[in-house]
Amino acid sequence: MRRNRRLSVTRPAMGAAACALVLAALAATAGMAGADVLPGNVAYDGRFTFVRLRYDMNWGLRSGLFRRDIKWAHDYPRAEQNFGRIVEEISDLDIYLAPNGGNVLPLDDPDLTRFPVAYMAEPGFWQPTDEEIEGLRNYLLKGGFIIFDDFTGWHLDNLTAQMARALPGIRPIQLDISHLIFHSFFDIETLEMAPMYGPPPTFWGFFEDNDPSGRMYAIANYENDIGEYWEFSDTGWYAVDVTNEAYKFGVNYVMYALTH
Repeated sequence: MRRNRRLSVTRPAMGAAACALVLAALAATAGMAGADVLPGNVAYDGRFTFVRLRYDMNWGLRSGLFRRDIKWAHDYPRAEQNFGRIVEEISDLDIYLAPNGGNVLPLDDPDLTRFPVAYMAEPGFWQPTDEEIEGLRNYLLKGGFIIFDDFTGWHLDNLTAQMARALPGIRPIQLDISHLIFHSFFDIETLEMAPMYGPPPTFWGFFEDNDPSGRMYAIANYENDIGEYWEFSDTGWYAVDVTNEAYKFGVNYVMYALTH
């Protein structure tokens, strides 16, 4: 569904009904995180393209319960399908919409630097190669922005260690509601969200020179999973107000990355 009037990238207001209508036409085909990547990667053509980062899992996690649970593919592709529809409807961005929701790329893919925003699920299981670390460093230093999502507990330690391999000395800094990223499109009023893993969700930023007033390389949704809310936002599994807030965070991340 397309509305006659589209909102500019300024001060929008998104209601529950709008989200429900936008997503009503999407197919409700949820599957286990482990399906093959759908075809459809496209070359950069000026449109905003959602990029999900793919990584190989540690061999020790390729057995038992983990055998088919491909961590980087959690919520794929429905999360990006639904999110892309929302971004298209509420902003002036020209966005690439396709059956797979966007592109799926590894960090060492030279085409990654053409896309300004990338998303990674379950960074606690991320064990990048030296080549991928070099790709990560290049991506961030050339202006790329990463959204880390869907992780808990000690996984923050792994994320910090891998980021420090690319940018020695970097560390996550906890964000509060005053940071501009939470006001770049929607004016988010609180960072309190329903617990996804048990502990309350928190938000962490990785900054150039560890300076929270400077450029942010990446944001981490710790003890949270906004991709889960995107994926099931049209199913009724989660309350509309909860999924709407998850969309607001995602939209703000994209707009912040594109304007800073």
